Amino acid sequence: MANLTTFDFALRLAVGVACGALIGVERQWRARMAGLRTNALVAVGATLFVLYSEAVGDAGSPTRVASYVVSGIGFLGGGVILREGGGVRGLNTAATLWCSAAVGVLAASGRLALCLIGTATVLAVHVLLRPAGRLIDRVPQRDPDNEGVRATVHLICERNDETHVRALLSQALANDGLAPTGLRVRRDDEGSTSLRAAVALNGDPARALEQLIARLSLEPGVRDLHWHLDDTVLDSEREAVA
Repeated sequence: MANLTTFDFALRLAVGVACGALIGVERQWRARMAGLRTNALVAVGATLFVLYSEAVGDAGSPTRVASYVVSGIGFLGGGVILREGGGVRGLNTAATLWCSAAVGVLAASGRLALCLIGTATVLAVHVLLRPAGRLIDRVPQRDPDNEGVRATVHLICERNDETHVRALLSQALANDGLAPTGLRVRRDDEGSTSLRAAVALNGDPARALEQLIARLSLEPGVRDLHWHLDDTVLDSEREAVA
């Protein structure tokens, strides 16, 4: 080894794997996809690649190798990102792997104190910012464009099921956080009952009402079910036939 002794090699490698393992312990404890071994191996790999460039004695090589490590971890992190419905899962895991690689690069470069500081920062982000994120999620989100929106839910059911369906409608509105402002009932001579429930909405009206429609459309006594916003044209009406 031209510029790196065996002791320095072993020391830097040990610090790299230890810091990666510390990050992985927290991930393993939280039962995340990438745990102890994965984060430790990412840190070891990044450390070894940079240590190799140090060992061959090329002064400019460690920086180039570190940039290649960053690119390689980007591909590895992309493999843990999954799409679930309309959301994405695994971004935090991918970012943690990226940080483990950065910790390994710091260890391999001999900046052991900086490596420890970086590890402590990653752990602090996971441990201390998690409660802050949950607190922010609990704060009600207000969208001025959707405040004060009113909609009408139309429902046709069998006369014999009227009492049951009305109770389900009231319960579903309450469960979805919708505020009913009125209910009109009309019975025809064919044994059917038409219900029209006016509701006040805050937030995304389509999401709240589609969930309501999906729940009520499963009832066997419901023959027709749809909703529309009171201030929109007929083209905005969404229908779901039970």
